[in-house]
Amino acid sequence: MIKKMSKFLLSTALITGLFTSVLSSQANATQPSTQEKYRVETIAHRGASGYAPENTMSAFRKAEEMKADYFELDVQMSKDGHLVVIHDTTVNRTTNGTGNVKDLTLTELRQLDAGSKFNPTFAGEKIPTFDEVLEEFRGKIGILIELKAPELYPGIEEKVAQALKKHNMHKPKNEKIIVQSFNFESMKKFHQLLPEVPVGVLTSDPNHLSDAKIKEFATYANYVNPNLKIVNKQVVENIHAHGMKVQSWTVRSRSAVQPLLDAKVDGIITDYPDYVPRNKSN
Repeated sequence: MIKKMSKFLLSTALITGLFTSVLSSQANATQPSTQEKYRVETIAHRGASGYAPENTMSAFRKAEEMKADYFELDVQMSKDGHLVVIHDTTVNRTTNGTGNVKDLTLTELRQLDAGSKFNPTFAGEKIPTFDEVLEEFRGKIGILIELKAPELYPGIEEKVAQALKKHNMHKPKNEKIIVQSFNFESMKKFHQLLPEVPVGVLTSDPNHLSDAKIKEFATYANYVNPNLKIVNKQVVENIHAHGMKVQSWTVRSRSAVQPLLDAKVDGIITDYPDYVPRNKSN
């Protein structure tokens, strides 16, 4: 009898302990750690464009070397329908050529020097293709993809979606692929094409940060990415309250960093990744 009672008490203790442990684990899972620190992500603007020619493989490699969380790039389309990485809708500013990106074939674009204007040591740098970038950096660093002037390139959303699928990057882990644009209709379309890829809306217009507009963005976007001049803590809190994150642009001086940290933005887009504190917490 004593043995049976001992076994019963032992079993009861074990069950009670297990139940208590499960409840404790569930409570911890739902309650954020008080020691959890605010962390901001560093996004290298057009690659580490303060140190290498913007939107080139050299700039993207520099961003990876500098341990940025992401690099940002701009996608457009050549005359013959290839996705290429360049910011301006003309090649005039960053290359030794002239003309609209959309009026030049891929072969013509690839013949241009995209490095010398930044510094002669980068002579011969090419305009990359989107495929080339995805192939080299998949899984190595996050990529923030801007569709540049998509209204000039009918079907560019589908082409970008196809490229991400081709490289098995259409179901990103930890939001390491984000697609953004100033063209809100383009982002609605892209969200429909690849709903698992986070979408961001870019703006420098404070009217786009009204309650009504933020509610509208929340129906399809994961990020609202405003110019740093219109960012403050209240704006960030309002965007966060609607379940979205904030990546602000473009930091080109060290003094511009702290106000963004004070506002608790989620990401800082910068030409100089080393301007964001290495510990990335405030």
